[in-house]
Amino acid sequence: MENESDMITRITNHLPRSADCVIIGGGIIGAATAFYAGRAGLRSVVLEKRPALCTLTTPVSTGAFRAQFDNPEEIALVRESIAVFENFPDHVGIKGYDIGLRQQGYLWLTTTSEGAERQKKIVELQRSWGLTDVELLSGDEARRRWPYLAPEVASARFRQGDGWLDAKKVTMGFAAAAVSRGATFCVETEATGFMVEGGRVKGVLTNRGAITCDQAVIATGPFSGTVAKLAGLELNFQLRIRQKLTLPETPEVPQDAPMTIDEDTGAHWRPSGRGAYLLYTQHDSPAGPPLEDVPTSANLYFNLLRPDSSASAARIAPFWRRVWERNIDPWYLMGGQYTYTPDHRPYLGPTQIDGLYINSGYSGHGIMGSAGGSQLTVSAMVGKLRPEENPFKLNRPIESRELDLL
Repeated sequence: MENESDMITRITNHLPRSADCVIIGGGIIGAATAFYAGRAGLRSVVLEKRPALCTLTTPVSTGAFRAQFDNPEEIALVRESIAVFENFPDHVGIKGYDIGLRQQGYLWLTTTSEGAERQKKIVELQRSWGLTDVELLSGDEARRRWPYLAPEVASARFRQGDGWLDAKKVTMGFAAAAVSRGATFCVETEATGFMVEGGRVKGVLTNRGAITCDQAVIATGPFSGTVAKLAGLELNFQLRIRQKLTLPETPEVPQDAPMTIDEDTGAHWRPSGRGAYLLYTQHDSPAGPPLEDVPTSANLYFNLLRPDSSASAARIAPFWRRVWERNIDPWYLMGGQYTYTPDHRPYLGPTQIDGLYINSGYSGHGIMGSAGGSQLTVSAMVGKLRPEENPFKLNRPIESRELDLL
């Protein structure tokens, strides 16, 4: 494709009879998988049960990405994605395509001496794993660079190369590029079963009939466990609701600010438009079933904006107190579900059924892992990645870990 105006995404509700690969799920993961499958010479069909692509979990995200993880495997995976995002038009072959990339950094903050020591240790580890551009700052150093920070901030860690993008534009860019390599996207087409013979995938059953294939990929986010059960597989996922608070018109928000995170509480925000996105990780939120329509609660607004809340954004950025007291800024909530694995790393690669693959379970990191994880999954599909080289394989040794912010 020459440029953005030439983008044509082959979206239909007519199901082809056959494909090399059937990808179930039309969010950013499914679209990225279709692109890399096409680049590997596979003719793909993507099944999406909703009327349009990218309408469930992907658009609810903040679109953020970071290389600052607490293990070298995820650092490497997301750095692959970041390299794709930085060169997206050339990577997918769409001249001039703008994904809204903003590398304004990720700023992690703590107000305690214990937190400062924790930050020092994680930065030392990250640097030892090759992430040498992470900065460790004192509270005073951080305030000189970001004057909106509270005097209580004791320590900060920062990486300029982290940031955010428009997740819907990335999804549709991957989809258009996949179409140029022979992919077809079928909406209002729900996978209802698998054709399996002799322990091997032979096709996928849908509400529009059957499609034969030698390979299939489950990339359905919070519905991945449900789809896997259609093939007789039990995958260990926990689904938790996560909400995003949007304040579209908030003049106090510095538009050149990084993603700003209170590491002690999990509250974080970033600039968006002429306002901000805000959210925080609620460690005690209950797991539940996959949902087509995810409910929201005004409690998220109160917990993030009330100055006396333990998760108040004003703890580390006092200007949020003024926003609360003024009480005239419009706001709204969106809800999605994180798909957690026990160790909070994705499941990528083959399952126990020959020809059936998984690309899911990113545990809240699906946008940032989309390109790297989909490349890895397709490499496993075409035999370029041996199982022993895959740190995210389904049958890896798994140690459960509590929710954390690292």
